[in-house]
Amino acid sequence: MASRNLKKLSEKDQPVLAKPKTQKTSNAKGSLWSLFMVLVAPPSLSLTIIYLFGSGRRYRALAKPSWFPSLTIIHLGSVGSTFLMSLAAWLVWTNDGFHVDSDALPLYIAQISLSMVWDPLVLRIGAAWLGFLFSMLNLGTLLACYWAFGKVNPLSKKFVKPCLTWVAYLTLVTFDLMFL
Repeated sequence: MASRNLKKLSEKDQPVLAKPKTQKTSNAKGSLWSLFMVLVAPPSLSLTIIYLFGSGRRYRALAKPSWFPSLTIIHLGSVGSTFLMSLAAWLVWTNDGFHVDSDALPLYIAQISLSMVWDPLVLRIGAAWLGFLFSMLNLGTLLACYWAFGKVNPLSKKFVKPCLTWVAYLTLVTFDLMFL
């Protein structure tokens, strides 16, 4: 009798275990498709903007200091920066970061949009003062992306760092363009 009571007490004292989390079954084909779309679409859009709007003759004709980049370097850097930001955004997306941090997706879209507007604004139209404003906004947005992405996936921060360097450099170039 005592052994039955002891057995009933030991069954009651057992903690109630939570239901095990269901693991998501990853769809490798879907992941590769999303990676392809994220890594191809924004750089392709950036290349299309460069192709359609080109670069005005004003930038080529300016007497620039030696530390100013050539148009080829500007275009390659812009496409490369877009590619790296897209890769960082994909890393955040794969960790459900756009659901966890509600600011990450709008910041990414704003940053990509601002970086794509800079080229025609400064190089084609020649509005350096407005380009400087856009560069400063882009730098602030990129810094916010750096913090938001880093909360979700620390590896994505490493892809944003070269973009920060590139946009800071373009901001200095745009600032000097205002006085040339």
